[in-house]
Amino acid sequence: MTKVARRHVFYIPGFDPVPPRAYRERYRREAARQAALSGYEITKAKAPDGARFGWGVSARIEGQEVTTGFEILHWADIVQAGMRGGILATYLGLVRTAWAYIGSGALFRLMRLRKGPVIAALYPVVVLLAQLGIAALAGMLAGAGLLALVDAAGFTLPFALALVFQGAVALLIALPMLRWFQRRDHLYAWYLMKDYAFSSRHDGAYPPAQDARMQDFAGRIASVLASDVDEVLIVGHSSGAYIAISVLADLIRAGDMRPDGPALSLLTLGHVVPMVSFLPRATRLRADLAFLSVQDVPWVDVTAPGDGCAFALCDPVAVSGVAPAGKRWPLVISAAFTRTLRAETRAALRWRLFELHFQYLNAFDNLPGNPDDYDYFRITAGPLTLGARFADRAPSASRIETPVNRHTGIAA
Repeated sequence: MTKVARRHVFYIPGFDPVPPRAYRERYRREAARQAALSGYEITKAKAPDGARFGWGVSARIEGQEVTTGFEILHWADIVQAGMRGGILATYLGLVRTAWAYIGSGALFRLMRLRKGPVIAALYPVVVLLAQLGIAALAGMLAGAGLLALVDAAGFTLPFALALVFQGAVALLIALPMLRWFQRRDHLYAWYLMKDYAFSSRHDGAYPPAQDARMQDFAGRIASVLASDVDEVLIVGHSSGAYIAISVLADLIRAGDMRPDGPALSLLTLGHVVPMVSFLPRATRLRADLAFLSVQDVPWVDVTAPGDGCAFALCDPVAVSGVAPAGKRWPLVISAAFTRTLRAETRAALRWRLFELHFQYLNAFDNLPGNPDDYDYFRITAGPLTLGARFADRAPSASRIETPVNRHTGIAA
């Protein structure tokens, strides 16, 4: 099947605590922009039946009418739970995360791929340590100043008591400062630290709560595969990409695909797969990568060198060191921000690193109109399956396929 009149899209977010409606509003806003730029129509429609978090659109693209139901596979509650914890928990998480990547050798291997995401991983460590240093210095100076005033008033404290006094004052100053840094996380350092701590907490194995939710995702997708839609498209963004890979692998192994059923497709965007697959206990993810790469399920992976938070143009199967004989997927292509976005748009996004990481879900204001260009809205609301749309697209010539992972064991 190559033509689509009805489609169901499952979107799996990354480590993002925002509610599903934020994704709905982004899609509606950006779809309207892209439709105006590209000369097609997308309007609001009924949400798909059975979707807990979803919306629908009707589109006329490439001269054909298409109805698409969107559904968010929600795990923001797990993200929110992972972001809880006070100052001590955050700094303990910092130490644990640093050891997970340094002690396993993963950090040094990751640096052979792309510097951007590794710098993004080191950035919160540097910022949090700097904030700790500033708070500690301010506390020590305040303690020393108050101790000097006590001495000047004629109350000379014994040495041990003076140390306790100075330390207590330092804590009274430093802790509120650290709480202030945490509440006003304008640099996103505390958020990113929670993200990396969550991903590495089990050295690459999925946490039990996340694993249970992924089983729920697979069950929901299986129920839609039993319906009469033409395509079921799974979209995974950022860390949602590796979740999508494992969910889809489980679904195929379970035999939940009808031979005469909907086309099943996978689109991964801005992936960070090596941040997990390079860890020693990521045996399940590595097995899923190898398994999915030889299936008869189209898998297109889209990144862009301009996205410093993603492993741009790194084939997640190959670089993880698990590419089997007969590997077919993914098709690795670039969103090519330097070509598909106007210069003024790129300039406006230059320091908005998170928005650049979400650009795959946004309108592109300089698309040249080639049929195989990456256009999120043609893919999700247009009349072709993912496999048909990119059937003639060659992979990016600058993709990275060199296996550099030290840990290549896979689950049995």
